[in-house]
Amino acid sequence: QVQLVESGGGLVQAGGSLRLSCAASGRTSSSASMGWFRQAPGKERQFVAAISWSGGSTYYADSVKGRFTISRDNAKIMMYLQMNSLKPEDTAVYYCAFRSLVGVITYSRGYDYWGQGTQVTVSS
Repeated sequence: QVQLVESGGGLVQAGGSLRLSCAASGRTSSSASMGWFRQAPGKERQFVAAISWSGGSTYYADSVKGRFTISRDNAKIMMYLQMNSLKPEDTAVYYCAFRSLVGVITYSRGYDYWGQGTQVTVSS
């Protein structure tokens, strides 16, 4: 089992920045990749960013490319999402996800464990 806890969400004005954190615990030694997803009210959960175990490979949704940066610290078993130039359409609950199998993927069904989510609200 793997436990994931997100933090860092909040209310910010458009153009502002937030940094989300995800703390992982449990059986993380077999981690292959981790990712961030988000879900706005009435919408499906969508991919935001993903990172390989080494951190050498990263992937981003087109909507956040150039504004968001995903990173991880394996010594602390942490993952981060630096979000800059935030827009009102970035408003959503953001979820941290952990994948036990090898390979970085961008679809939610490939992840095995999920955090409880953290709310990000961007006002215009």
